[in-house]
Amino acid sequence: MAVTHSIVPESIPSTSQEVILSVNGVSKKFCRDLKRSLFYGIHDISSELAGRRRSRTSLRSHEFWALHDISFELRRGEALGLVGKNGSGKSTLLRIISGLIRPDQGQVEVRGRVAPLIALGAGFNPILTGRENIYANMSILGLSKPQIDRVFDQVLEFAEINDAIDSPVQSYSSGMAARLGFACAIHTEPDILLLDEVLAVGDLRFRAKCYRRLAELRDRGVAFILVSHSSNTILSKCDTALYLSKGQLILSGDAAVVTRRYENELFLEGAPPATGELQRPQRATHESSGLDITGVFFRDRNATKITTPISGEKLDLCIQSEARHSIAETNMVVSIRERAGEGDKVLVLSTLHDKTPIRVTAGANEIRVEFPYLGLKPGSYLLDLHLYQGNYILLDSIKEFSFAVEGTGSMSECSFYQPRCWTAVQTEAE
Repeated sequence: MAVTHSIVPESIPSTSQEVILSVNGVSKKFCRDLKRSLFYGIHDISSELAGRRRSRTSLRSHEFWALHDISFELRRGEALGLVGKNGSGKSTLLRIISGLIRPDQGQVEVRGRVAPLIALGAGFNPILTGRENIYANMSILGLSKPQIDRVFDQVLEFAEINDAIDSPVQSYSSGMAARLGFACAIHTEPDILLLDEVLAVGDLRFRAKCYRRLAELRDRGVAFILVSHSSNTILSKCDTALYLSKGQLILSGDAAVVTRRYENELFLEGAPPATGELQRPQRATHESSGLDITGVFFRDRNATKITTPISGEKLDLCIQSEARHSIAETNMVVSIRERAGEGDKVLVLSTLHDKTPIRVTAGANEIRVEFPYLGLKPGSYLLDLHLYQGNYILLDSIKEFSFAVEGTGSMSECSFYQPRCWTAVQTEAE
């Protein structure tokens, strides 16, 4: 039940495989009732003073585990993402690592200096000026006044708040406070940076500047733990990730695998599984507009019917239909969006835009959309399909046809599949 911090002497060489943070079986519980929480706190302090230390393995009334049996290691120069819904225990874990709170069970071993940025403006006194807060904040993080004097101008330049440096921090915007906090943290020469959504504020240019500095620090061996609700941020900045849910460690490992599991459980929980195939009966004559969709499915490069397409592979989207009569100009619009996320469309295809109307003959037809390479990344998708006679007359439609896309291991940190060929060409010297 301890958090141990130690500074590595400069004479000891470090390697990229050096473990600088070890979290072993860490658990932390809280009480949902304020009065009971105060009572439990007084009782525990009294017990410890009297030498009657209470077992911390059991829960009392109204208590719950904010974290339970969490273990992982962080190596020098490693970027670790931390994902999970609100209330999953991410901020509690960072507070334990930084030493702000003690775990009820387990141990945290930190080898080096930790710079926590786990709340906007954390460690700042709103009444003090920015200049005074720089000295106060960096001294808390372990720097002496002469050390702060040496880096003060660099902090000020990075934070870009020169005109407001002698104004009280309470007059700063959230973006200004975040810039000042980040600038202080990175100039303390940390071994570990803890970043809890602090880069979600501020303008795009400054965020890009922060991420460039993180890359420079990582090249110098600084490790960081990044909490973000943006999967793209985790994928682009981190190699590995942890997924927490209700205080439990659900999955750890490759960032792409972890974030995909997190997104699927976040957005698809309770949703019906992706089918990859749809069949429906032909409409009665009086209900038909002249062309009825009777099925939607996929075929692979061998024309074999499949339910789960694969990124980068040839694919045909097949629409079975039954026409009451021939239609010279049939147009089709296909739109695809991810089931996980905000439902933004990732692909829209239209014969209207391509100026390639389809001729449909009377009877059964199979309209195919041929993809030489499927560019969608692995994930779960919804497809909307509309058939028109000419440009405006809607004949039939399919809403939210669900399917999943799998990967072959050739996609990592990608938003789409890019066909490619690697080669080397010998050139003559100029």
